Amino acid sequence: MKPGTVALVGAGPGDPGLLTLRAAELLGEADVVLVDRLVDPGILKHVRDDVEVVDVGKTSWTGTAPRQDEINAQLVAHAQAGKRVVRLKGGDPFVFGRGSEEAEALVDAGVPFEVVPGISSAIAAPAYAGIPVTARGVTQDVCIVTGHLDPDDPASRVRWQALATGPGTLVILMGHDRLPLLTAGLIRYGRDAGTPAACIERGTTPRQRVVVSTLENLAADVAAAGLKAPVATVVGEVVRLREKLEWFG
Repeated sequence: MKPGTVALVGAGPGDPGLLTLRAAELLGEADVVLVDRLVDPGILKHVRDDVEVVDVGKTSWTGTAPRQDEINAQLVAHAQAGKRVVRLKGGDPFVFGRGSEEAEALVDAGVPFEVVPGISSAIAAPAYAGIPVTARGVTQDVCIVTGHLDPDDPASRVRWQALATGPGTLVILMGHDRLPLLTAGLIRYGRDAGTPAACIERGTTPRQRVVVSTLENLAADVAAAGLKAPVATVVGEVVRLREKLEWFG
């Protein structure tokens, strides 16, 4: 890295072994690292001892974490001070990671940057649960959406009515707290209540837990099992393949 530059780096879905070689390389060169809440601490072993590590993790239930505009300002300030900056984000920076907003802020400030893709939990968590998001003869399409807002929330830009009868596989991220509303909405808009569905808690990590059910019963089964966020939800016939392909014990 050159001084005065920023790298928007994807840390992957949780397992430190899934970090890319480029990400590890940049972490070893960084002067300052701004890190998200869900990044596994083991990934920071690639950082030098003298590096400034700044926790900028956000949660939905506290107002104490930095706002996005504050994070953007920190990135710009550190770069303009001549530092080599890594913004370490869970999953992939451009998959519900607000990486595009940070990149725009850097462009507006004239700060050079690069983007290092990371393995998204939308693909990795199902894979570690033995669920391929596409499979020949089962489905050829997959859609990844955020479950951050209710289907009936006027602020939501997710076209739930189209999704209910659209993609063969639907992967929902950040939908744990609204799972009853999301599943009920899909059924109301036309998805078969008996569609296979699964939730994966902390996918790719030793703490991974999986609940397999139907769309109609998923929310109740997840609540009974006590699954907590972060959770990836998969809806579609590919979920049936877990019975044969489960490999991560």
